[in-house]
Amino acid sequence: MKTKYTYSFIGLSIALLLCFFVNISLGSVSIPIKDVFNSILGTSDNENWQYIIQDYRLPKALTAILVGSGLGISGLLMQTFFRNPLAGPFVLGISSGASLGVALVILGSGLFGGAFATVLISKWSIVIAAISGSFLVLLAVLIVSARVRDTMAILIIGLMFGSITAAVVSVLSYFSSAEQLQQYIFWGFGSLGNLSWNELFVFFGIYLLGMLLTIFSIKALNTFLLGENYAKSLGLNIKQSRLVIILATSLLAGTITAFAGPIAFIGLAIPHMTRQLFHTSNHKILLPAVFLFGAIVMLICDSISQLPTSDYTLPINAITSLIGAPVVVWLLVRKRKMIF
Repeated sequence: MKTKYTYSFIGLSIALLLCFFVNISLGSVSIPIKDVFNSILGTSDNENWQYIIQDYRLPKALTAILVGSGLGISGLLMQTFFRNPLAGPFVLGISSGASLGVALVILGSGLFGGAFATVLISKWSIVIAAISGSFLVLLAVLIVSARVRDTMAILIIGLMFGSITAAVVSVLSYFSSAEQLQQYIFWGFGSLGNLSWNELFVFFGIYLLGMLLTIFSIKALNTFLLGENYAKSLGLNIKQSRLVIILATSLLAGTITAFAGPIAFIGLAIPHMTRQLFHTSNHKILLPAVFLFGAIVMLICDSISQLPTSDYTLPINAITSLIGAPVVVWLLVRKRKMIF
């Protein structure tokens, strides 16, 4: 059994490296793989290719890896925590909180008018607003989760917070101009190519913290699969484990939404696709497998969205749903049952 998993991990690792370099080589200007290697190593003779790769395509490919793996893992955390195959990384209202923060900046900026609105709507202000919105929703969920014993109640409360924030965004949208609405809609499409190296380092720092909390939760996740009563009988601290899992999910999903926008499909479907391949519920195996699988799928979707040799780029959200949803339906129909 261990040998089978070893071969699977080696295959996924090779596929990830291949997708990584192919993603960097494709775009409006196709760059040979050999020159991609040289540019990454800083030994390329072509200054234009060096600039394109170092300042744009390499950060974008790394962002795709972080986004795909982070959403996949946060989706796995929520599906295990709630024991619900339809749970995703945004069921706690984290994405809705981030959307509300961005809406307040973009759609509410017209209230301040003129030059102040121009200063208010900047890249960092949108990121800070998204993180702040996610944090406020997280804080509300944590306060409520400390007072309720039923895990499903937390799920329902998270969905209600999402409905409340969506309602506020709708009100703001109604009173906003066409230009503001267009800017907000474009943010909602999601994007992997807008991060500088400094922003990517900040993103990675928060992502790393969320991953460390996830690794710390592996034992609790395996125990939750058998129910909370069984977990209690094993001496697991339910409240502490619940807090760590929710915090890890919020750090991953909230940060990804803040820096890349709300990315659909990945968090919900990647855990199911990984289970179909590995046939296990052990999170010591599932977590690294979901990391690799999520990163690979995100790189493939990003490569397709770039429309190689074309000057156009499709919204990444559209590609993740169009490519991924039929694949999951096909897998589940072929297997005739959902592994969970």
